[in-house]
Amino acid sequence: MSAPSDRPNILYIHSHDSGRYVQPYGYSVPTPNMQLLADQGTLFRRAFCAAPTCSGSRAALLTGQHCHNNGMTGLAHRGWELNDYGQHLVHPLKKAGYRTILVGEQHISKDPGVIGYDEVRRLDSNLAGLVAPSALDAMSNAQEPFFMSIGFFETHRDFAAPNSVRDTLYSLPPQNLPDNLVTRHDMAAFKASVRSLDQGVGAVLNGLHMSGLADNTLVICTTDHGLAFPKAKATLLDGGIGVMMIMRGPDGFNGGKVVDLMVTQLDIYPTLCEIAGVDPPGFLQGKSLMPLVKGETAALHDEIFAEITYHAAYEPQRAVRTDRWKYIRRFDGRDTPVLANVDDSATKDLLVEAGWGDRKVGEEQLYDLLLDPVEEKDLAGDPDFSEVLDDMRGRLDAWMEETDDPIRFGPIAPPPGSEINDPDQTSPDEPLMSVPA
Repeated sequence: MSAPSDRPNILYIHSHDSGRYVQPYGYSVPTPNMQLLADQGTLFRRAFCAAPTCSGSRAALLTGQHCHNNGMTGLAHRGWELNDYGQHLVHPLKKAGYRTILVGEQHISKDPGVIGYDEVRRLDSNLAGLVAPSALDAMSNAQEPFFMSIGFFETHRDFAAPNSVRDTLYSLPPQNLPDNLVTRHDMAAFKASVRSLDQGVGAVLNGLHMSGLADNTLVICTTDHGLAFPKAKATLLDGGIGVMMIMRGPDGFNGGKVVDLMVTQLDIYPTLCEIAGVDPPGFLQGKSLMPLVKGETAALHDEIFAEITYHAAYEPQRAVRTDRWKYIRRFDGRDTPVLANVDDSATKDLLVEAGWGDRKVGEEQLYDLLLDPVEEKDLAGDPDFSEVLDDMRGRLDAWMEETDDPIRFGPIAPPPGSEINDPDQTSPDEPLMSVPA
């Protein structure tokens, strides 16, 4: 290993489908290593992804652009690609002298070799038990400064069986789901996956400490989107776009700070450019977090935006969120949920059997996040909130025009050679339709 650089190393640690359901956010989900990271670093209490889908959120974070701008409007393993892999974060970092390393999950290309990393570690599995040791080995041989992406498959379904009787008996599901034997068992299985994730994070943090790299390494711990439960992943509700985001390291990311202001994962790219001394590319759509971290501004965003076009099936939606209000618009003409976009689970079966799949969903939805934080009472049709609706509708229209969102002009076609579910199917595991190449 070379002598330490005056620029920090960067560890980008990311998980699948974890939302904010970890200990530092107040949930009864023991994750002591993530808690230590928060105690020593900075926790962003209201961080959001740009898309509640696995590939879309990661692509937005790593290109600093919304999905309809970077091309990842669907899933990479089903045939979507970035418009330009040269816009990936690793390229400006490489020009600045960073050694770039990929370990584990990446989910923005079928072939990780096209992304541009200096080193790609190919593993038989992206579970923490394999990813963490490989990351530690890569770290021990890395030239500083380095950027390392460490991707864990946890907490993606399918979950293993619960490994705690206490969790099975007492786990509390998310507030917008019923509390019963089925949902508690499902949540207990999620907790088992989180334990594995936290052990992987802990192994990496311990390796940093033992190698003497901790003081000169910025650690970013986040996830792609919300839990793989109904009313979360693949929705634009806060349960879908709300993510954990903990950062620890030099340049002010220390001291156990908690930031309550809205931020988005789009802000990570410009932040890392500033820290690495790199001129930010002109295509970035986020803002550096540094003014918040240094206490130089009272707010970074008046509003944040999120989108989904394809997950398993086509279900185009766009949303704008302010401190108090959330506005969601659907573009597919459907008035019921697309069940194929909800990961299969016992909780999903419970809701579908109760008629959830037939419940009407409005083309426009408006939620008061202060008085209705679980977003169950749609106010879009209430004349008492017509002024709020008009304001939020105008904000979304202006953003879609400013970012040249193609959904304004009609349906967005899947790329040639991709695979999708029919929106009328009930499971993502049902037979796929292949788009002609």
